Parts: sequence; C-alpha cells; structure tokens
Amino acid sequence: MTERAFWIEGEGRPSRWLVTCDHATNRVPAWVGGGNLGIGAADMARHIAYDLGASGLASRLAALLDAPAIFSDFSRLVIDPNRGEDDPTLLMRLYDGTVIPANKHADPAERNRRLERLHRPYHEALSRLAAGHPDRCICAIHSFTPQLRGRPMRPWQVGILYSWQDVRLGPPMVQACRAAGWVTGENQPYDGHLEGDSIDRHALQKGRPNILIEVRNDLIADTAGQADWAARLAPVITATLAVAGL
Repeated sequence: MTERAFWIEGEGRPSRWLVTCDHATNRVPAWVGGGNLGIGAADMARHIAYDLGASGLASRLAALLDAPAIFSDFSRLVIDPNRGEDDPTLLMRLYDGTVIPANKHADPAERNRRLERLHRPYHEALSRLAAGHPDRCICAIHSFTPQLRGRPMRPWQVGILYSWQDVRLGPPMVQACRAAGWVTGENQPYDGHLEGDSIDRHALQKGRPNILIEVRNDLIADTAGQADWAARLAPVITATLAVAGL
C-alpha cells in the first residue's frame, strides 16, 4: 500500500473557498528513518512537528463554508510543504531547541526523494483543487504555540497573515477579528509573506484572493475548541469577502 502524501475532504463542494492545512499531521513515513526522525515522542507531539489542532479546525471550517479542503499527511520535520523547494528551511535540522538527527546529514538525494514522494504530490493536488473554481479564494489554516522556548508569551488568540502584494482580504479580516473582540495579530506571530510558500505559489502568483489564519493552539487543542473557532471564523471570513467586494 502506497503511503499517502495528502488527503482531501469535500472535493465536490461548490464554495469559492479552498481551505488548506499545510501542517496537518506529525506522521513520519516508514521509508524515512524507519518512521523515526530520531527525536522523542514528546518532541513529535509539539508544534515543531505539526500545527496542533489545525487539521480539526480546517475540517470543520471547510464544512461550514461548504468548501473543499486539502491536508498534508506528513510532518513538517520530514519536509515542510509550506516552503519553496529552494528554501534553506525546507528540511529543518534544528527547530525551537530540538536537533533533528534524521535531517542533520540528509544529502541532496534524500532531499529530492522527500520532494518527489511528499512535497510535490501535495502541491500538485493543491494546484488542481485551486484551479477547480474560476473564482477561487484560498484560506490557509495554521496554529501557533503560545510560547517558544526562552521567548515571551504570545498574547494573540488569532493571527491574520497577508502579503503586501495582496491586501484585499488581510486588513479587513484583521479589523473584523478585532471587532469580534479577539486579540488579533496583524502579520503576527509571523510575517505574512515568504517567497515560494503555499500562499505565494497558489494564490499570489495566480492573483487569487487569499487569507492565512493562525489560531493559538491551546484554543483548538480539542474537538470542542476546534468546533468553537470554526463557528466563530466562518461568518467572519464570509463577511470579509463580501465587504472586500470580491
């Protein structure tokens, strides 16, 4: 049985929106280090391996938006689908204080093997889904940890990320989230544009309206939190698209 690189939910749903979840799981394929990157289970359960809660949130949000959704099915530590193929952080060797032994000496052949079997199939499927609606909008769902090691606590509940190349949805979404009473970061806790990342590749380069939503992972750690935040976000996303006149 071939190990999958991704899965899709609701492919036939009619919405303009396509919901993406680049860091859905912490799975390590058996052909990568025998299914082990050389770090402990506690580290594999941390945000360094995947976006905790993001998969459940994305699934519920897509259902509420009546939109298709795509999810990667490999750990970002195996190879990061939210990085361009030439990005130096594509294979992380050190992340938030943890050394990744299986990546430390990964050579170009190993890098290409992971690209061929995981990264490229995911992006090929995402590209196909994105092209499946003539007026496609992309909503990327991520989560962030409340605190990196040795860093201050992050105060935001939600972060809205966007590029200066396309400000149609990002700024009004920030305003709408703040109006809802949520502590909202604008291009926080991360910068909203990274050349070659998923939004750049499938939205910015194609002129598609887009938004990237980061939710603090302690808020979506269980199914109740995921359902709650999906129900909160869905109407705000829909209203923001309307307000933007898109």
